[in-house]
Amino acid sequence: MVGVSDGQSSAQAPAAARTPVGRPVLSLALASMMDEVHAHSGAVYLLSPDQPVLEMAVMAGLPRAFAAPWERVGLSAPIPVSDAARERRLVWVGGEEEMARRYPRIAVVLPYPFALAAVPVATESAVYGAVFVTWPGAHPPELSDREREHLVAACGRLAVRLERAAEHSVPPHPETDLLASPLVGGMAGTLGTVEAARMVSRLPYGLVSLDLHGRIGFVNAAAAELLNVPVSRLLGTQLWASVPWLNDPVYEDRYRAALLSQHTASFVALRPPGEWLSFRLYPSTTGLSVRITRSRAVSEMNRAVPPADGKPSRLVTMSQVLDLAGALTEAVGVQDVVQLVADEIAPAVGSQALVVLGSRANRLRVLGHRGYRDAHVVERFDGMPLSEPTPGTQVLRTGVPAFFESQEELERLYPARLATPDGFAAWAYLPLIAQGRTVGTCVLSYAEPHHFPTEERAVMTSMAGLIAQALERALLYDAKHRLAHGLQEALLPHSLPSLPGIEAAARYVPATQGMDIGGDFYDVVAAQGKAAAVIGDVQGHNVTAAGLMGQVRTAVRAYTAVGQAPEEVMRSTNRLLLDLGADLFASCLYLRLDPAHGRAVMSRAGHPPPLLRRPDGRVRVLDLAGGPLLGVDASAVYPTTEVALAPGSLLVLYTDGLVESPGTDFEEALAELGGRLTDAGEQPLDELADSLVHQERHRTDGEERLDDIALLLLRALE
Repeated sequence: MVGVSDGQSSAQAPAAARTPVGRPVLSLALASMMDEVHAHSGAVYLLSPDQPVLEMAVMAGLPRAFAAPWERVGLSAPIPVSDAARERRLVWVGGEEEMARRYPRIAVVLPYPFALAAVPVATESAVYGAVFVTWPGAHPPELSDREREHLVAACGRLAVRLERAAEHSVPPHPETDLLASPLVGGMAGTLGTVEAARMVSRLPYGLVSLDLHGRIGFVNAAAAELLNVPVSRLLGTQLWASVPWLNDPVYEDRYRAALLSQHTASFVALRPPGEWLSFRLYPSTTGLSVRITRSRAVSEMNRAVPPADGKPSRLVTMSQVLDLAGALTEAVGVQDVVQLVADEIAPAVGSQALVVLGSRANRLRVLGHRGYRDAHVVERFDGMPLSEPTPGTQVLRTGVPAFFESQEELERLYPARLATPDGFAAWAYLPLIAQGRTVGTCVLSYAEPHHFPTEERAVMTSMAGLIAQALERALLYDAKHRLAHGLQEALLPHSLPSLPGIEAAARYVPATQGMDIGGDFYDVVAAQGKAAAVIGDVQGHNVTAAGLMGQVRTAVRAYTAVGQAPEEVMRSTNRLLLDLGADLFASCLYLRLDPAHGRAVMSRAGHPPPLLRRPDGRVRVLDLAGGPLLGVDASAVYPTTEVALAPGSLLVLYTDGLVESPGTDFEEALAELGGRLTDAGEQPLDELADSLVHQERHRTDGEERLDDIALLLLRALE
């Protein structure tokens, strides 16, 4: 219980009135709130006093199991109640599609049509928690002003009560969830009158009443006969637990879908050995009524032969859907999505091949395919105008799925297909619709004629929605990837200039995380008859880092061109970085090379030390004086070091991605690099550069490369 006053202001109430009185404040507030806005479920979360965690204190309208994954969540978690509490604002999710787009973790577990509002429970000075309430899928896509005002006001009143309780040091106590009582008992007691019970018992179909937990409160004789389980073994149990052949996540999912969406749901199940039964679920805020009948149409069609072990057949289980959804959230590019569909969906529905189509500039694009012996039969459609009368273009234009159970059916509707056979005998064309628009089409092909019953079509269409979300993200990622590569190529030198007395080679390898773009850079320039070189690393692996890298590289070139000494080039670049106000730092190593006199002058700003391979093959790490990272201290100085550079000497400049990785000691990695230079340093520079980055470019340990690699090799000619 939470202690509260009688509703008077604590400043005006007498001392006796301010004495806390135990009342179930959270439950009452939640029930009142739900009643005011006609919500059918909700929960109150309280913020933990000693850590940034929201804990569910009370739930109403649905079993707590529905929200089990989120009973205790971090304040930074990407879910509506956390966003509401952290940002002190009302969060509205208007339906299933918006939930999948904004909160995919919730949509994966609860992929049903419902609306949700999350509201912070906070005063001006403190946040105490958050509340969420849900409505059935029939709720309008927008929250009304009346509903918004009621929710905000109610949560504000609750926050004041919690504030007063905190002032009196009265912590919240556990409260009971608000659920309807189980309807376990005899028929007369359940239905109200003996005559009503008699009437129901005479009906030719089965009737079962379930409470919010799925427990059976009433079952008539016809239902018990159809289920082939005595009434006594059914009452008080969950339907899918008492009937072995209903123990499939798909059927339990229909119960959850009906309760959460408050929409009628149905499914067909096979009672061994060969009797199909139809279940129709009618939900209310207190439970479900289930009507059970024989599904003779399905039995007569004999769509599927039951397995020899007598277990119910199934198209795709809930666990498969969850696995697919989880895998698709990790898909990065379009080809990842295509491969996942080939690995996960095609086998589940019995398809032998697939094509994923998209469109660009009013033309059909083949984004990927699997299972075709001759790729040409698919790729010849690439670039076809969307106005062409083909099933692929038709589904892309209309967003309506198409199923062709035989080659004759396809060719009758699309005669042009006679000239383009692909060797298959049945096809499912599934529109991939994300955020209300068709982003592509998934074509599943079958080697033999294939019948598509209603249930299978529904499952395939639902899975197409998951694919569409992943494909939309993948298309965006691929577009950003192309942009990133174009930007990186524009910022780095296309080729290295020919310099007197110096041979140069360079390589750049992007990180495998992020956008394949980063702040590593290198450059070689001619300066007043001498050669200058620079290598550096701007903090970050994004477009901002790459843009700043381009500015730093341009600045170094400009300061070199006007004849500044190495230490002045570094100081000027440091001041520029501070003036830009980017809040990013950069390491840098700058060299002025004078091969005619056999020397090099270097200045270093927090960069890894270069390696020098002498003509006799010995390698040493150059211990250079230096200053702090660029962009840290406006008054920093960068002293120079002169190094002897005899003909045949090799300078190796690199960024830390070449020698640093998780679990690797920097000194050991540097020693290993020196050993490789000793053994292979006589190779032509391009071959040597390739061999030095080959190991990092082609990792075999399965780990991602967390950092970019820039490598610059400079050899003094003899």
